[in-house]
Amino acid sequence: MSEQLIRVNGIDICAESFGDSHNPAVLLIMGAMCSMVYWDDEFCQQLAETGRYVIRYDNRDVGRSTVYAPGSSNYTVADMAEDAVGLLDAYHIEQAHLVGMSLGGMIAQVMAIRYPHKVHTLTLIASSIFESDNKRELPPMDERILAYHANGASLDWSDEDRVADYLVAGSSLLCGPKHKFEEKRAYKQVRKEIKRARNLLSMFNHALLQDDASFEGKLQSIEAPALVIHGTADTVLPLEHGLALANELPHASLLSLEGTGHEIHPDDWERIINAIKNHTRVV
Repeated sequence: MSEQLIRVNGIDICAESFGDSHNPAVLLIMGAMCSMVYWDDEFCQQLAETGRYVIRYDNRDVGRSTVYAPGSSNYTVADMAEDAVGLLDAYHIEQAHLVGMSLGGMIAQVMAIRYPHKVHTLTLIASSIFESDNKRELPPMDERILAYHANGASLDWSDEDRVADYLVAGSSLLCGPKHKFEEKRAYKQVRKEIKRARNLLSMFNHALLQDDASFEGKLQSIEAPALVIHGTADTVLPLEHGLALANELPHASLLSLEGTGHEIHPDDWERIINAIKNHTRVV
């Protein structure tokens, strides 16, 4: 377990692994504006203890991976998928089980469409589908979350304590009603996030990513078995997004987490890890 910078597609990607490299590989792909530290250390270790080789990494513009000037748009979701494929190649992994959270789930879908031979299974947590015109009328993000983050423009980002308070309070908005928000754990992750970031404000570049219409309607081409995990109280991507995924992927099963928000809450770890363990079992 040690971080390393790996040159992939002409950029630096920071990655870290847990467990025995001889075990089946599980690539954890985090969502927008979050580095790999939000795959909690204990979660990764517990998943590795099921007999999996677990890899987590920083996407572009977060953590210790390559970042661009805040407010710039230099890449697409497809480019981020290419980064993940290149990372697997760097680890000499021919085929992996992909576990994507939110945007990470969409990156995983692109990988499964473009590189089916590289993807053994998909696990899509709190994620959604590619859709530019919202024909399915999927519900949008809760306005309270958008309103909260609009205040970020007036924050003094040089004040680490205030930034930590802001990010932790933002995370608390994602916690579902079934769970108690673990503030101490959140502060630990956020402070690590602040210390690791090459440029913390670059994370907002993820908000400039656009849906790629070229991937619309291609879910049915994905042959990899898919496990869709979604909280019933998700206010970022409401449950209907997960249901749309489960309905359109040809080999999908759905695990709904009652009262869970847009989160991987410790209360749900055992259930999530067991589900991934069973889903990624080689038959």
